[in-house]
This record gives sequence, C-alpha cells and structure tokens, in this order.
Amino acid sequence: MTSTQPTRLDAAHFDTKARQWDENPVFQERGRKIAEAIRKTAPLRRGMSALDYGCGTGLLSFPLKDELGAILMADSSSGMLEVVNEKIAAQGVGNMATMKLDLLVDPPPTQRFDLIVTAMTLHHVPDTNPILRIFHDLLQPGGYLCIADLDKEDGSFHGPEIDVHHGFDRADLGLRAANAGFAAVQFQTVFSIAKARETGTRDYPVFLMTARRTNL
Repeated sequence: MTSTQPTRLDAAHFDTKARQWDENPVFQERGRKIAEAIRKTAPLRRGMSALDYGCGTGLLSFPLKDELGAILMADSSSGMLEVVNEKIAAQGVGNMATMKLDLLVDPPPTQRFDLIVTAMTLHHVPDTNPILRIFHDLLQPGGYLCIADLDKEDGSFHGPEIDVHHGFDRADLGLRAANAGFAAVQFQTVFSIAKARETGTRDYPVFLMTARRTNL
C-alpha cells in the first residue's frame, strides 16, 4: 500500500477558480459578514491606508472601499488579481491598486499601512509565526490587524488530501500574535460555513481576530 503526500493548494489552483469565485453565494456572504465585523471593531476612516493580503477577488475589501483610503490588493494568484482589476475598472474605483505578492517569498511593500486585513488566507500559509511578524512590520504604530479564518477543526473542511492548517486554536493564535508584537488581541465568531458530510451537515465557524501594533 502506497501513501501519498497531501497537496498544497498553490496559486495555479486559485487561478483556475478565479472566474467562478464570485458566483458562490457563501463566499459573497462571508466577505460581507467579515467586513461588517471589521467595521464594528476597527475605527475605519477615509485616510487609512490598507493592505488586503490574499485578497482573492476582493470580496472583503470592496464592501469597505468607501470607508478607507488607499487599498493595496495583494495575492499570489494572477487569476484572482485579473478579476480584481476588472472589477476596479468596471466600478471606477480610484483608491485600489493590485500587487502579485507572497510575503514569505517576495520583498514586502515599501509602504506602511494603518490596517491589514486577510480572510481565509492564513490557513494556507505554512509558517504562521513569520507572516505575523511581517504583518507587524508592515503596520504603522497603532495600526490594526484583522485576520478572519477557521476555528480549529479535524481536517474535514478541506479533506486529508489538502495540506493546510486545520483551522486555528484561538488561544494559540493569540499567543503567537502577542509574541509577534501585537497587543489588544480579541476574537469573535463572525460566520459559519455549512458543509455536507457523510454524517450530515457540519458547521465550521469563522473567527475574526483583531490586534494592534503598539505605539512603540
């Protein structure tokens, strides 16, 4: 009996999904719910510069675009960024720009941000601690980090054949954020994804973690 290594979903996988991404009503609702929670948690203002890391087709940032200043939409998938650029052009959005970016491989942007948002991306990042430190360094003092992702689960969300984090334990992720230099770490449940399984429908909660870079 031979064993196979789990597959890590790379940019090419998301390239193939990009054109149909916005057709999924769950993705649409999830983006709106996360945006609503960010709106209630972080004091958004038109002068804030923001980074949406792992932006996909922009389902998180487009609902927030009128409440923020310049938004850098970053993703490692060219296909996703093509869709974002088309939406920017179609809607005449003037405060969004795109960048192909993998922060664990590529040089980080030179600018610093007042807000970093990332939704359903962290569980695809192999090394959690380095990315949290990079987020910290990319924020202005006092800036906000908002991470939305899955609560700890048994691996059934993606299936055992996919090599990703099986969600996150909130206490552990909060400690990792604190070790990276963040303060005022808070969690809340903002959404739940229902998936059909052999034993019936199962709900997978999605949290929003908010944290701040200290003024030091």
